[in-house]
Formats: sequence, structure tokens, C-alpha cells
Amino acid sequence: MQKRQTFSKEFKHEAVRLLETTNKPAADLARELGVRRNQLYKWQEQLRSKGEDAFPGKGRRTEKDDEIAQLKRELERVKEERDILKKAALYFARETE
Repeated sequence: MQKRQTFSKEFKHEAVRLLETTNKPAADLARELGVRRNQLYKWQEQLRSKGEDAFPGKGRRTEKDDEIAQLKRELERVKEERDILKKAALYFARETE
């Protein structure tokens, strides 16, 4: 199994800068940097869309992402409880008939 490569925030910023400022084809630049060409484009898009918030860290989620994940888990739990209560209500409604 191959270990996943990680790149620093500074490396990604520099790679995008080189992509945008040099006249080298993206494939050549990617080869020189040791990354895939589509990865360069992905970093470029992240930098454009998120600005300085791009590349928050070494795979760590942001506080906002943590909160979203927690809320999703809570929503799933509440839906499950609701479904159980619906089934119980139907069961008891049939018992009283």
C-alpha cells in the first residue's frame, strides 16, 4: 500500500503561483513538482474559491466542518427516534382497534 503524499500550504500556494505566472504547460510543471496535473488545477480552484481559508491544515477539519458533522449526526439520531416513535404509534393504534 502506497503512503499518501501530503503537501504543505506554502507548497500548494507556490505551485498555484507558478501555474498562473509561468508559461510552462501544466503537465510539465506538475511533473517537475511531483504532483498530478489535475491536482494543480484543484488547488488553483480551492485558492480562488476560498482565498486564504484554502488548505486549512493537514487533513484536519475546520471548526465549521466539525459543527456540520456533529449536526448531521444529531439529525440522523433524531430521524431514527422519530421513525421508531411512528412505528410504535402505528403498533399501539392497531392494538386499540
